[in-house]
Amino acid sequence: MKLGVCADPQFSPALAEAGFEFIELNVQRHLKTVEDDAAFVPELARIQASPLPAIAANSFVPGNLKITGPDVDMDALKRYARVAFTRAQQAGIGTIVFGSGGARRIPDDFDRDIAWQQLVAFGKLIGPIAQQHAVMVVVEPLNQRECNVLTSVRESGRYVEDVDHPHVRLLVDGYHWLLDDKDDDAIVTYGPLLCHVHIATPQSRLAPGFEDCDFSGFLHALKGAGYDGPISIESRWDDMGAQAGAAFRYLQNLATLQT
Repeated sequence: MKLGVCADPQFSPALAEAGFEFIELNVQRHLKTVEDDAAFVPELARIQASPLPAIAANSFVPGNLKITGPDVDMDALKRYARVAFTRAQQAGIGTIVFGSGGARRIPDDFDRDIAWQQLVAFGKLIGPIAQQHAVMVVVEPLNQRECNVLTSVRESGRYVEDVDHPHVRLLVDGYHWLLDDKDDDAIVTYGPLLCHVHIATPQSRLAPGFEDCDFSGFLHALKGAGYDGPISIESRWDDMGAQAGAAFRYLQNLATLQT
């Protein structure tokens, strides 16, 4: 398993020294997806100069660009996706994380069946565009405090199956999973769709090792799913540079115990 951190490129030297192999960026912040090409030029230079490769980026769709509800604009979503995937490809980013709780949240009193159809239509829209740009979109099950749809591995796995495109796959996040889900069988069942993993403690969303947390069930389920891909720490830090070494050693030990 490759271990990485959701972090700005400025932290790459410290993370590389700690032993991490990649960083994960923020689509909107680092790919400047709501700004023109000129705004992306200096950011692309920073990404390309990073000692660690940026292999993934999260926070795909801004909250004001709705995917469900009465105000969906599929043309706008298509234009946005083209910008995001084009810039991801330029930056060497191969994985885009589709969490985007604000964008996909189903409005109160809106028909959930229609909302599901909208979500599937969005997935079918972005799949071919992602493929054109050598990008894999991974659907992130969020906890129920952050969204009201795609809030479990099982539901998100069914969504990926309904979209039915090889460039729309699944992510599992230990933070969200330990808060609400804890369905080991779902991770194993949908293991063939799994392409990316996030991890943090459920109590305070800290890096593994910085507060008591039993990750054994989560990692055991990943093992049962046959997963051996990237794991990103997506957490809060007091001092990333100072804490990176301890976090890497702790997570590496956890992963080793499950192999």
